[in-house]
Amino acid sequence: MVHITQRKLTKLHLWNALFVTLLTLSGLLLYSSFWRAVLGEAKVWIKWLHISIGLVSIVPVLYYLGFAARHWKQLKGKFWQRLNLIVVFTLLLGCFFSGVLLWQFQAAGPIVSNVALAVHDLLVWIGLPLILYHSLTKLGRLKEPPRYQSKGEGSFYTRKAFIRTVIGAGLTISVIPSMIKWIGDLGSGQGVQVNKEGANKLLPTPQPLAESAPPIGGGASDSFRSYSVTRLPFFNNDNWFFTIDGLVEEPITWNWEQFVALKRSVQVSDFHCVTGWSVYNNTWEGIPLKELLEKTGVKPAARVVKLYSGDGVYTDSLTLEQADMDDIMVAVMHDGKPIPNELGGPVRLIIPKMYAYKSVKWLNRIELIEENYIGYWGQRGYEHDAWVQG
Repeated sequence: MVHITQRKLTKLHLWNALFVTLLTLSGLLLYSSFWRAVLGEAKVWIKWLHISIGLVSIVPVLYYLGFAARHWKQLKGKFWQRLNLIVVFTLLLGCFFSGVLLWQFQAAGPIVSNVALAVHDLLVWIGLPLILYHSLTKLGRLKEPPRYQSKGEGSFYTRKAFIRTVIGAGLTISVIPSMIKWIGDLGSGQGVQVNKEGANKLLPTPQPLAESAPPIGGGASDSFRSYSVTRLPFFNNDNWFFTIDGLVEEPITWNWEQFVALKRSVQVSDFHCVTGWSVYNNTWEGIPLKELLEKTGVKPAARVVKLYSGDGVYTDSLTLEQADMDDIMVAVMHDGKPIPNELGGPVRLIIPKMYAYKSVKWLNRIELIEENYIGYWGQRGYEHDAWVQG
Protein backbone atom coordinates (compact mmCIF):
# COMPACT_ATOMS: atom_id res chain seq x y z
CA MET A 1 0.00 0.00 0.00
CA VAL A 2 2.80 2.41 0.90
CA HIS A 3 4.65 1.54 -2.33
CA ILE A 4 1.58 2.32 -4.44
CA THR A 5 1.20 5.70 -2.71
CA GLN A 6 4.89 6.48 -3.24
CA ARG A 7 4.60 5.78 -6.96
CA LYS A 8 1.57 8.06 -7.12
CA LEU A 9 3.49 10.78 -5.32
CA THR A 10 6.39 10.38 -7.73
CA LYS A 11 4.06 10.76 -10.70
CA LEU A 12 2.37 13.74 -9.04
CA HIS A 13 5.65 15.58 -8.47
CA LEU A 14 6.79 14.86 -12.02
CA TRP A 15 3.71 16.53 -13.46
CA ASN A 16 3.88 19.38 -10.97
CA ALA A 17 7.49 20.09 -11.92
CA LEU A 18 6.58 20.03 -15.61
CA PHE A 19 3.62 22.40 -15.28
CA VAL A 20 5.42 24.82 -12.99
CA THR A 21 8.41 24.93 -15.35
CA LEU A 22 6.22 25.60 -18.41
CA LEU A 23 4.25 28.26 -16.55
CA THR A 24 7.45 29.94 -15.39
CA LEU A 25 9.05 30.02 -18.85
CA SER A 26 5.89 31.18 -20.66
CA GLY A 27 5.34 33.78 -17.93
CA LEU A 28 8.87 35.12 -18.44
CA LEU A 29 8.16 35.48 -22.16
CA LEU A 30 5.06 37.53 -21.39
CA TYR A 31 6.78 39.59 -18.67
CA SER A 32 9.96 40.51 -20.58
CA SER A 33 9.71 43.80 -22.49
CA PHE A 34 12.22 42.45 -25.03
CA TRP A 35 10.12 39.40 -25.87
CA ARG A 36 6.88 41.39 -25.94
CA ALA A 37 8.38 43.52 -28.71
CA VAL A 38 9.94 40.57 -30.57
CA LEU A 39 6.96 38.23 -30.32
CA GLY A 40 4.34 40.67 -31.61
CA GLU A 41 1.28 38.65 -32.62
CA ALA A 42 2.78 35.46 -31.14
CA LYS A 43 2.36 37.06 -27.71
CA VAL A 44 -1.37 36.35 -27.94
CA TRP A 45 -0.75 32.65 -28.57
CA ILE A 46 1.76 32.44 -25.73
CA LYS A 47 -0.74 34.14 -23.45
CA TRP A 48 -3.36 31.52 -24.31
CA LEU A 49 -0.76 28.77 -23.92
CA HIS A 50 0.06 30.15 -20.46
CA ILE A 51 -3.65 30.22 -19.54
CA SER A 52 -4.21 26.69 -20.87
CA ILE A 53 -1.26 25.28 -18.95
CA GLY A 54 -2.49 27.06 -15.83
CA LEU A 55 -5.95 25.52 -16.19
CA VAL A 56 -4.57 22.03 -16.78
CA SER A 57 -2.19 22.40 -13.82
CA ILE A 58 -5.12 21.79 -11.47
CA VAL A 59 -5.31 18.17 -12.68
CA PRO A 60 -2.39 16.91 -10.49
CA VAL A 61 -4.01 18.64 -7.50
CA LEU A 62 -7.31 16.87 -8.16
CA TYR A 63 -5.40 13.63 -8.68
CA TYR A 64 -3.75 14.07 -5.28
CA LEU A 65 -7.08 14.58 -3.54
CA GLY A 66 -7.90 10.95 -4.34
CA PHE A 67 -5.31 9.72 -1.83
CA ALA A 68 -4.68 12.87 0.24
CA ALA A 69 -6.23 11.44 3.42
CA ARG A 70 -4.03 8.34 3.28
CA HIS A 71 -0.92 10.44 2.63
CA TRP A 72 -1.80 12.76 5.52
CA LYS A 73 -1.98 9.77 7.88
CA GLN A 74 1.42 8.56 6.70
CA LEU A 75 2.87 11.91 7.75
CA LYS A 76 1.61 11.55 11.32
CA GLY A 77 4.20 12.94 13.72
CA LYS A 78 6.11 14.65 10.87
CA PHE A 79 5.26 18.29 11.56
CA TRP A 80 7.54 19.90 8.99
CA GLN A 81 6.45 17.60 6.20
CA ARG A 82 2.82 18.30 6.93
CA LEU A 83 3.53 22.04 7.05
CA ASN A 84 5.40 21.83 3.76
CA LEU A 85 2.44 20.00 2.21
CA ILE A 86 0.00 22.68 3.40
CA VAL A 87 2.20 25.50 2.09
CA VAL A 88 2.72 23.94 -1.35
CA PHE A 89 -0.97 23.02 -1.65
CA THR A 90 -1.98 26.58 -0.71
CA LEU A 91 0.44 28.08 -3.22
CA LEU A 92 -0.78 25.85 -6.03
CA LEU A 93 -4.42 26.68 -5.37
CA GLY A 94 -3.61 30.37 -4.91
CA CYS A 95 -1.81 30.55 -8.26
CA PHE A 96 -4.64 28.70 -9.96
CA PHE A 97 -7.57 30.75 -8.63
CA SER A 98 -5.81 34.14 -8.96
CA GLY A 99 -4.87 33.17 -12.52
CA VAL A 100 -8.49 32.28 -13.32
CA LEU A 101 -9.63 35.69 -12.04
CA LEU A 102 -7.03 37.41 -14.25
CA TRP A 103 -8.16 35.32 -17.21
CA GLN A 104 -11.75 36.40 -16.56
CA PHE A 105 -10.78 40.02 -15.85
CA GLN A 106 -13.80 41.52 -17.61
CA ALA A 107 -16.27 39.53 -15.55
CA ALA A 108 -14.27 40.12 -12.35
CA GLY A 109 -13.90 43.88 -12.80
CA PRO A 110 -10.88 46.08 -12.03
CA ILE A 111 -10.99 45.90 -8.22
CA VAL A 112 -10.99 42.09 -8.11
CA SER A 113 -8.43 41.91 -10.93
CA ASN A 114 -6.07 44.26 -9.07
CA VAL A 115 -6.17 42.05 -5.98
CA ALA A 116 -5.80 38.89 -8.07
CA LEU A 117 -2.76 40.32 -9.86
CA ALA A 118 -1.08 41.29 -6.58
CA VAL A 119 -1.69 37.81 -5.17
CA HIS A 120 -0.55 36.16 -8.40
CA ASP A 121 2.65 38.21 -8.52
CA LEU A 122 3.43 37.42 -4.88
CA LEU A 123 2.86 33.71 -5.37
CA VAL A 124 4.87 33.66 -8.59
CA TRP A 125 7.98 35.32 -7.18
CA ILE A 126 7.87 33.60 -3.81
CA GLY A 127 5.78 30.49 -4.31
CA LEU A 128 6.79 29.06 -7.67
CA PRO A 129 10.48 28.59 -6.77
CA LEU A 130 9.35 26.78 -3.62
CA ILE A 131 6.89 24.61 -5.55
CA LEU A 132 9.50 23.81 -8.18
CA TYR A 133 12.11 22.95 -5.54
CA HIS A 134 9.60 20.80 -3.67
CA SER A 135 8.64 18.92 -6.83
CA LEU A 136 12.22 18.33 -7.97
CA THR A 137 13.52 17.17 -4.60
CA LYS A 138 10.66 14.67 -4.31
CA LEU A 139 11.08 13.17 -7.75
CA GLY A 140 12.27 9.67 -7.04
CA ARG A 141 13.10 9.04 -10.67
CA LEU A 142 15.24 12.13 -10.86
CA LYS A 143 16.97 11.44 -7.55
CA GLU A 144 17.75 7.78 -8.22
CA PRO A 145 17.61 7.12 -11.98
CA PRO A 146 19.74 3.92 -11.93
CA ARG A 147 17.24 2.14 -9.63
CA TYR A 148 14.32 2.99 -11.87
CA GLN A 149 16.23 2.24 -15.05
CA SER A 150 17.04 -1.20 -13.68
CA LYS A 151 13.30 -1.80 -13.39
CA GLY A 152 12.87 -1.01 -17.06
CA GLU A 153 11.07 2.27 -16.41
CA GLY A 154 13.19 4.31 -18.82
CA SER A 155 16.00 6.83 -18.71
CA PHE A 156 15.59 10.21 -17.03
CA TYR A 157 17.57 13.33 -16.41
CA THR A 158 19.43 13.49 -13.17
CA ARG A 159 18.06 16.11 -10.82
CA LYS A 160 21.09 18.35 -11.39
CA ALA A 161 20.74 18.11 -15.16
CA PHE A 162 17.05 18.97 -14.96
CA ILE A 163 17.70 21.99 -12.75
CA ARG A 164 20.49 23.16 -15.09
CA THR A 165 18.09 22.92 -18.03
CA VAL A 166 15.41 24.98 -16.27
CA ILE A 167 17.91 27.64 -15.15
CA GLY A 168 19.46 27.77 -18.62
CA ALA A 169 16.08 28.26 -20.27
CA GLY A 170 15.19 30.98 -17.78
CA LEU A 171 18.44 32.83 -18.42
CA THR A 172 17.96 32.51 -22.17
CA ILE A 173 14.53 34.14 -21.92
CA SER A 174 15.28 36.83 -19.34
CA VAL A 175 18.99 37.77 -19.44
CA ILE A 176 20.34 37.06 -22.91
CA PRO A 177 17.79 39.37 -24.67
CA SER A 178 19.13 42.31 -22.67
CA MET A 179 22.65 41.49 -23.87
CA ILE A 180 21.45 41.26 -27.48
CA LYS A 181 19.74 44.63 -27.19
CA TRP A 182 22.88 46.21 -25.71
CA ILE A 183 25.10 44.78 -28.48
CA GLY A 184 22.62 45.98 -31.11
CA ASP A 185 22.69 49.47 -29.66
CA LEU A 186 26.47 49.50 -29.84
CA GLY A 187 26.40 48.38 -33.44
CA SER A 188 23.94 51.07 -34.43
CA GLY A 189 26.16 53.76 -32.93
CA GLN A 190 23.15 55.58 -31.50
CA GLY A 191 21.37 53.38 -29.00
CA VAL A 192 23.78 53.88 -26.10
CA GLN A 193 23.19 57.62 -25.82
CA VAL A 194 19.48 57.50 -26.62
CA ASN A 195 18.70 54.68 -24.19
CA LYS A 196 20.92 56.16 -21.50
CA GLU A 197 19.10 59.48 -21.67
CA GLY A 198 15.77 57.69 -21.97
CA ALA A 199 13.73 60.82 -22.66
CA ASN A 200 12.13 62.82 -25.42
CA LYS A 201 13.74 66.17 -26.27
CA LEU A 202 10.96 68.60 -27.06
CA LEU A 203 11.03 72.33 -26.38
CA PRO A 204 9.37 74.32 -25.00
CA THR A 205 8.49 72.17 -22.01
CA PRO A 206 4.73 72.42 -21.38
CA GLN A 207 3.90 74.31 -18.23
CA PRO A 208 1.18 72.78 -16.05
CA LEU A 209 -2.08 74.51 -15.31
CA ALA A 210 -2.87 75.34 -11.68
CA GLU A 211 -5.07 72.23 -11.40
CA SER A 212 -2.15 70.01 -12.40
CA ALA A 213 0.49 71.27 -10.00
CA PRO A 214 -0.13 69.96 -7.45
CA PRO A 215 -2.46 67.47 -9.16
CA ILE A 216 -6.09 67.87 -8.16
CA GLY A 217 -6.41 64.07 -8.14
CA GLY A 218 -3.85 63.85 -5.36
CA GLY A 219 -1.36 62.01 -7.56
CA ALA A 220 -1.45 58.55 -9.14
CA SER A 221 -2.12 55.79 -6.62
CA ASP A 222 0.47 53.40 -8.05
CA SER A 223 3.10 53.05 -10.77
CA PHE A 224 2.50 52.11 -14.39
CA ARG A 225 3.83 48.97 -16.07
CA SER A 226 5.35 49.80 -19.44
CA TYR A 227 4.25 47.69 -22.42
CA SER A 228 5.11 48.19 -26.08
CA VAL A 229 4.86 46.16 -29.27
CA THR A 230 8.03 47.83 -30.57
CA ARG A 231 11.13 49.39 -29.06
CA LEU A 232 10.36 52.70 -27.40
CA PRO A 233 10.41 55.58 -29.90
CA PHE A 234 12.04 58.89 -28.97
CA PHE A 235 11.06 62.31 -30.28
CA ASN A 236 12.47 65.80 -30.69
CA ASN A 237 11.31 69.01 -32.36
CA ASP A 238 12.52 67.79 -35.75
CA ASN A 239 10.63 64.49 -35.91
CA TRP A 240 7.41 65.20 -33.99
CA PHE A 241 4.25 66.44 -35.72
CA PHE A 242 0.57 65.92 -34.98
CA THR A 243 -1.84 65.53 -37.90
CA ILE A 244 -5.60 65.29 -38.27
CA ASP A 245 -6.68 64.35 -41.80
CA GLY A 246 -8.94 62.08 -43.83
CA LEU A 247 -12.62 62.99 -44.08
CA VAL A 248 -12.27 66.51 -42.65
CA GLU A 249 -12.90 69.96 -44.09
CA GLU A 250 -9.53 71.37 -43.03
CA PRO A 251 -6.66 68.90 -42.46
CA ILE A 252 -4.25 70.24 -39.86
CA THR A 253 -0.66 69.47 -38.92
CA TRP A 254 0.89 71.02 -35.82
CA ASN A 255 4.54 71.04 -34.86
CA TRP A 256 5.43 70.76 -31.17
CA GLU A 257 5.54 74.50 -30.48
CA GLN A 258 2.10 74.95 -32.02
CA PHE A 259 0.57 71.94 -30.30
CA VAL A 260 1.62 72.82 -26.75
CA ALA A 261 0.23 76.31 -27.30
CA LEU A 262 -3.30 74.92 -27.73
CA LYS A 263 -5.73 75.51 -24.88
CA ARG A 264 -5.66 72.57 -22.45
CA SER A 265 -7.95 71.32 -19.70
CA VAL A 266 -7.50 68.96 -16.75
CA GLN A 267 -9.31 65.80 -15.70
CA VAL A 268 -8.91 63.12 -13.04
CA SER A 269 -9.51 59.52 -14.10
CA ASP A 270 -8.53 55.93 -13.45
CA PHE A 271 -6.38 53.82 -15.78
CA HIS A 272 -7.10 50.10 -16.23
CA CYS A 273 -4.87 47.65 -18.09
CA VAL A 274 -6.15 44.46 -19.69
CA THR A 275 -3.48 42.47 -17.80
CA GLY A 276 -5.20 43.18 -14.49
CA TRP A 277 -3.51 46.23 -12.96
CA SER A 278 -4.89 49.72 -12.43
CA VAL A 279 -3.59 53.16 -11.50
CA TYR A 280 -6.17 55.37 -9.81
CA ASN A 281 -6.55 59.15 -9.43
CA ASN A 282 -4.44 60.22 -12.39
CA THR A 283 -4.50 63.93 -13.20
CA TRP A 284 -4.24 64.28 -16.99
CA GLU A 285 -3.82 67.59 -18.78
CA GLY A 286 -4.47 67.94 -22.49
CA ILE A 287 -7.08 68.62 -25.16
CA PRO A 288 -10.39 66.73 -25.26
CA LEU A 289 -10.47 64.65 -28.43
CA LYS A 290 -13.79 66.03 -29.58
CA GLU A 291 -12.42 69.59 -29.37
CA LEU A 292 -9.51 68.67 -31.64
CA LEU A 293 -11.91 67.11 -34.14
CA GLU A 294 -14.08 70.25 -34.11
CA LYS A 295 -11.07 72.31 -35.24
CA THR A 296 -10.92 70.38 -38.53
CA GLY A 297 -14.61 70.15 -39.43
CA VAL A 298 -15.56 66.48 -39.65
CA LYS A 299 -17.31 65.60 -42.92
CA PRO A 300 -20.75 63.89 -42.80
CA ALA A 301 -19.35 60.73 -44.41
CA ALA A 302 -16.93 60.11 -41.54
CA ARG A 303 -17.89 57.25 -39.21
CA VAL A 304 -14.64 56.12 -37.60
CA VAL A 305 -11.70 57.82 -35.92
CA LYS A 306 -8.49 55.93 -36.77
CA LEU A 307 -5.61 56.50 -34.33
CA TYR A 308 -1.92 56.16 -35.19
CA SER A 309 1.02 55.68 -32.85
CA GLY A 310 4.37 57.35 -33.49
CA ASP A 311 6.05 53.93 -33.26
CA GLY A 312 4.88 53.38 -36.85
CA VAL A 313 3.17 50.08 -36.02
CA TYR A 314 0.37 50.45 -33.50
CA THR A 315 -3.10 51.61 -34.52
CA ASP A 316 -6.61 51.52 -33.10
CA SER A 317 -9.95 53.18 -33.68
CA LEU A 318 -13.11 54.58 -32.16
CA THR A 319 -16.49 55.21 -33.64
CA LEU A 320 -17.30 58.89 -34.04
CA GLU A 321 -19.96 58.50 -31.33
CA GLN A 322 -17.39 57.04 -28.90
CA ALA A 323 -14.91 59.80 -29.73
CA ASP A 324 -17.52 62.34 -28.64
CA MET A 325 -17.31 61.24 -24.98
CA ASP A 326 -16.31 64.12 -22.72
CA ASP A 327 -13.49 62.31 -20.89
CA ILE A 328 -11.48 61.13 -23.90
CA MET A 329 -8.36 63.28 -23.87
CA VAL A 330 -5.27 63.79 -26.01
CA ALA A 331 -2.96 64.23 -23.04
CA VAL A 332 0.42 65.97 -22.79
CA MET A 333 0.88 65.95 -19.01
CA HIS A 334 0.40 63.49 -16.16
CA ASP A 335 0.23 64.66 -12.54
CA GLY A 336 1.71 68.03 -13.47
CA LYS A 337 4.66 66.68 -15.47
CA PRO A 338 5.29 65.96 -19.17
CA ILE A 339 4.37 62.38 -20.05
CA PRO A 340 7.60 60.30 -20.31
CA ASN A 341 8.17 58.21 -23.40
CA GLU A 342 7.75 54.87 -21.56
CA LEU A 343 4.25 56.02 -20.56
CA GLY A 344 3.44 57.01 -24.15
CA GLY A 345 4.64 60.61 -24.22
CA PRO A 346 5.00 63.24 -25.42
CA VAL A 347 1.32 62.83 -26.38
CA ARG A 348 -0.99 59.91 -25.75
CA LEU A 349 -4.69 59.19 -25.84
CA ILE A 350 -6.60 58.59 -22.60
CA ILE A 351 -9.93 56.70 -22.63
CA PRO A 352 -10.88 56.08 -18.99
CA LYS A 353 -13.94 53.92 -19.76
CA MET A 354 -11.96 51.47 -21.90
CA TYR A 355 -8.99 49.24 -21.20
CA ALA A 356 -5.64 50.86 -21.86
CA TYR A 357 -4.79 49.15 -25.16
CA LYS A 358 -7.32 51.54 -26.70
CA SER A 359 -5.46 54.55 -25.25
CA VAL A 360 -2.87 54.80 -28.01
CA LYS A 361 0.66 55.71 -26.91
CA TRP A 362 2.81 58.23 -28.81
CA LEU A 363 -0.29 59.46 -30.64
CA ASN A 364 0.70 61.62 -33.62
CA ARG A 365 -2.03 61.19 -36.22
CA ILE A 366 -5.82 60.99 -36.30
CA GLU A 367 -7.55 60.02 -39.55
CA LEU A 368 -11.30 60.27 -40.10
CA ILE A 369 -12.54 57.38 -42.25
CA GLU A 370 -15.86 55.92 -43.35
CA GLU A 371 -15.26 52.17 -43.02
CA ASN A 372 -14.83 50.17 -39.82
CA TYR A 373 -11.26 49.57 -38.70
CA ILE A 374 -9.91 46.95 -36.27
CA GLY A 375 -6.73 47.97 -34.43
CA TYR A 376 -3.49 46.17 -33.62
CA TRP A 377 -4.69 44.05 -30.69
CA GLY A 378 -8.20 43.71 -32.11
CA GLN A 379 -6.62 41.97 -35.10
CA ARG A 380 -4.91 39.64 -32.64
CA GLY A 381 -7.90 38.47 -30.67
CA TYR A 382 -8.64 41.31 -28.23
CA GLU A 383 -12.15 42.78 -28.05
CA HIS A 384 -12.60 45.73 -30.37
CA ASP A 385 -14.74 47.62 -27.85
CA ALA A 386 -12.73 47.35 -24.64
CA TRP A 387 -15.23 48.66 -22.12
CA VAL A 388 -14.25 48.41 -18.48
CA GLN A 389 -16.93 46.59 -16.49
CA GLY A 390 -18.00 47.67 -13.03
